[in-house]
Amino acid sequence: MTKRAARSTHRANDTARGLTDATAPGLAKTAGGRAKEPAGGLVGGPGSGGSTAKASRLVPPAGPQRVLALAQLSNSVGDGAYYVTSALYFTHVVGLAPARVGLGLTVAWAIGSLVGVPLGRLADRRGPRGTAVLLALATAMAVASFLVVRGFVPFLLAACAYASAQSGLAAARQALLAGLIPAGERTGLLAHLQSTLNAGLAVGAGLGGLALHAGTRAAYLGVFALDAVSFLFCAAVLLRLPSVPPVAVNRDRGLGVLRDRPYALVTLLNTVLLLRMPLLSLGIPLWITERTDAPAWLVSALFVLNTGAVMVFQVRMARGVTGLSSATRAIRRSGFVMLASCAVFALSAGTAPWLAAGILVVGAILQVAAEMQQSAGSWQLAFGLAPADRTGEYQGFFGTGVTVARTLGPLVLTALLVGWGTPGWLLLGGVMLAASLGMGPAARWAETRRAAEQSPIPASAPSTGARARSAIAA
Repeated sequence: MTKRAARSTHRANDTARGLTDATAPGLAKTAGGRAKEPAGGLVGGPGSGGSTAKASRLVPPAGPQRVLALAQLSNSVGDGAYYVTSALYFTHVVGLAPARVGLGLTVAWAIGSLVGVPLGRLADRRGPRGTAVLLALATAMAVASFLVVRGFVPFLLAACAYASAQSGLAAARQALLAGLIPAGERTGLLAHLQSTLNAGLAVGAGLGGLALHAGTRAAYLGVFALDAVSFLFCAAVLLRLPSVPPVAVNRDRGLGVLRDRPYALVTLLNTVLLLRMPLLSLGIPLWITERTDAPAWLVSALFVLNTGAVMVFQVRMARGVTGLSSATRAIRRSGFVMLASCAVFALSAGTAPWLAAGILVVGAILQVAAEMQQSAGSWQLAFGLAPADRTGEYQGFFGTGVTVARTLGPLVLTALLVGWGTPGWLLLGGVMLAASLGMGPAARWAETRRAAEQSPIPASAPSTGARARSAIAA
């Protein structure tokens, strides 16, 4: 596999993991099936203690939680195989130039990030289960269309359809989760989903590796067919969930989430923190090969270390995140740990190969610890700071941070780490620490705004319209 093709594969893995990273818990379910804020704000209430016991299980409890995990596992296996093989399929089998593949995927995911918001709004207005099922079917059709792609324009159209359906499916799934799962259980469930995602990608990557070993056109086509079938199975699994009724959307809000400046700031800060994704897939590999004497195989070892740690420890790391305060504390801690990780990575330059390898392993352990804390905190904030009648729309917007991070991240990280070396590492760590420290004030601003919007008008105080009508009558 060429370096360029490998980088394309790693970036695709960033996107897949980011679809889960960009979502979170925080609302309590109402009798109508949708979610509302529990008494006392975002801080976990009396019912949140039970989620800790449930989160300790190896699999989610029976019911909607386990069905959601099964849906996640089904399509992540197919995606894992697809991500490992797609770069070589498009370049070696379809015959596209690597630069055109990169351009097409960048354009596709940029469009996907834009349509995520309106597709999330569609899930709010039409019901998240039906929307999620349709988007899973659309994703299956988009993947199947890659089987007959024979030129750049058809590839671009198929990639745009794939990215758009994936972005919308992520938002619709989170709206569905918000309508089915009580607030005290969401963080634990999303930790399970993150672990399930990594496990499925690992299994799928192994299957994709078999196709790469075979190296035949039929093997590549089999992988794409597997991914398409996995999304068909995902749609069938989602149909097993109870239907969540659509919510009455306040049309007076116009642009909705785009006018919510506090939530936009939280999303922006989270985007900065999501630079950890291209750091793992591109920044660290380039640092190891260009700036250290560590063995090249360590790149794969560190990726396996990260994936395995998330699978085993993500649920445990998410237990203490039950509300706004605990979420911002987790993100703040992740910033300090990430700064320490960057400093440790910087120490690996100019040392003996095995000493550099040991330093890099320590840095990777710190990095994955920061990743798991940041993920748990962002899950809580993404849902908890969104209005109940626009969950899908807000999750679609929050998810755009993944695309921005994976699109701009490679350019930023290459300049900082390969170009600047040790000062670049320290600057990166400082920026991520600043973003994590800024998340607390930004989240409190968003919570204050949301509380003000939800405050009812006192019955004794006539509305502006009523006062105007009284004045006219007088």
